[in-house]
Amino acid sequence: QVRLVESGGDLVQPGGSLRLSCAASGFTLPGYAVGWFRQAPGKERKGLACMHSNGGSTFYVDSVKGRFTISRDNVKKTVYLQMNSLEPEDTGVYYCAVRDVWCINSTNSYRYWGQGTQVTVSS
Repeated sequence: QVRLVESGGDLVQPGGSLRLSCAASGFTLPGYAVGWFRQAPGKERKGLACMHSNGGSTFYVDSVKGRFTISRDNVKKTVYLQMNSLEPEDTGVYYCAVRDVWCINSTNSYRYWGQGTQVTVSS
């Protein structure tokens, strides 16, 4: 059965760092673009970062560019999001997702989704 399971969310102070992980199972990760999304309470899910299936092209929204880094390990079948210089505005539930080959910032175009992990940035 296809599964994506996020982990690593926590309560962290502003300026701190976290690394989120997304473990994939039930399918072969190569050939899929991988993305990270965030949803704050009462708001729509927003794309933050994505990597093409080739692993060499990455994209970030302006609000996280320079602070967040997406990566993948096809052998371990795990996707990562390294988050540095965290701000209160980064608070929300973080989801990983995959789609075919190319990154597109459209939530309903992603084929598989995890259940999310909570990140809270507060002093």
